[in-house]
Amino acid sequence: GTSAQPAVPGQPGQQPHGAAARRPGTGTGGGAPAARPAPRTRKARLRVAKLDPWSVMKVSFLLAIALGICTVVAASVLWMVMDAMGVFSAVGGTISEATEGQQGGGFDLESFLSLPHVMTFTSVIAVINVVLATALATLGAFIYNLSAGFVGGVELTLAEDE
Repeated sequence: GTSAQPAVPGQPGQQPHGAAARRPGTGTGGGAPAARPAPRTRKARLRVAKLDPWSVMKVSFLLAIALGICTVVAASVLWMVMDAMGVFSAVGGTISEATEGQQGGGFDLESFLSLPHVMTFTSVIAVINVVLATALATLGAFIYNLSAGFVGGVELTLAEDE
């Protein structure tokens, strides 16, 4: 009783014997290498039943910090580009002429939109964003846990290629 079927890796009970066991990729003897079977994809349906609010809070805090840093950097780069192009002086001159009264000078846009003022405003907005995003994500985790208790949670299908 030996079978003439080639051994398929990963199937129990079909281990190669003798020379084929010592030389991977060979069939029953010294001929051409055996063809590899097509890769199988394993799938599993899983359900996200609960989110840990503490871990959601930590991750959302770090992501909000990263977004806040990106916001501050983007605002400073944008301000420098606009200043180099002369946007503030051109628009500021127009606004100053339009708001000029009997007593003299009008509104000074360049001093109002100076880099320190813009960075202060952007930093305040970034800090508020960090606090709100962290709080809303944590609250979202609590709400998800409540709704998952009623409907069972979100179902995912995960696949693994072998």
